[in-house]
Amino acid sequence: MVSVLNTIDTGHEDMIHCADVDYYGLRLATCSSDNSVKIFDIKNGAQTLAADLKGHGGPVWQVAWGHPRYGNVLASCSYDRKVIVWKEAGPGDWTKWYEYSNHDSSVNSVAWAPAEYGLVLACGSSDGSISILTANVEAGTWDCKKIPNAHTIGCNTVSWCPATVPEPAFDQRPNKANLAVKRLVSGGCDNAVKLWKEEGDRWEEEKRLELHSDWVRDVAWAPSVGMPRHQIASCSQDRRVVIWTSDDLVSWQPTVLNNFDDVVWNVSWSLTGNILGVSGGDNKVSLWKETNEGQWICISEDTNSASTATVAAAGVGQNNFIPEQRTL
Repeated sequence: MVSVLNTIDTGHEDMIHCADVDYYGLRLATCSSDNSVKIFDIKNGAQTLAADLKGHGGPVWQVAWGHPRYGNVLASCSYDRKVIVWKEAGPGDWTKWYEYSNHDSSVNSVAWAPAEYGLVLACGSSDGSISILTANVEAGTWDCKKIPNAHTIGCNTVSWCPATVPEPAFDQRPNKANLAVKRLVSGGCDNAVKLWKEEGDRWEEEKRLELHSDWVRDVAWAPSVGMPRHQIASCSQDRRVVIWTSDDLVSWQPTVLNNFDDVVWNVSWSLTGNILGVSGGDNKVSLWKETNEGQWICISEDTNSASTATVAAAGVGQNNFIPEQRTL
């Protein structure tokens, strides 16, 4: 059963676009059209405002926590064409660590790579490009690479392929070296889902997945639990969620999970990758699970009030809260 664990009055003065819980489930970051990012301590069922970060000059679309092995790091992206990486210098003392402003239009999505790859951030923009920012933590410098013209009209979302390789007992494939390559998936206004891989000092398109008939709003690569199968969820303004499945990262089979009543904004996997949370314009959060026969069934659904900044835990994992985007 989907249940609302807590309802937080964030104090934002405009629509909330994203909410993200940190690795330990103790902090919640939110962002809004009021141009601000807020951080809350959410220990023991209570919430306390820990920081109110001002640095963007436009609506902030998304926030994302970095892995704690690199300290307390938070990325945010905005309509102002900037990406800001915030870092906690001391308890409650958040500073702007890095600002990236090399996009020509709104930056719509940010996603941290698996920690095994270092502190690496992917950014998708309405200018159609994807930037890959890599930190040299010791030197405090950043290296920037760009995938130009990744999506016609614009890129809406990015997500990384897990770094975890399958257990040897389950991996029967001859080409195992292929798994060490950095990969990410993106979705855009060209209705396409695209897979990218790093080749030397460049990023190249590896696969184009086409089934959606309208803008792709979100993509999510399922976490790996040691099995060789890969799964990607995508959602679109065509009101559909598609599950893309592959055993070899070459051939991908699509399955339409469901046709919803309204635009679908977000998809989010559980930590073990066996449950998918979906939220959309119908103001509902639903959970879906694949049966042994390969059919996807809805195991729970909930409709929540949008009168305050509500975040549904949705039972999909401590760091995968699904905000009621664009419906507040």
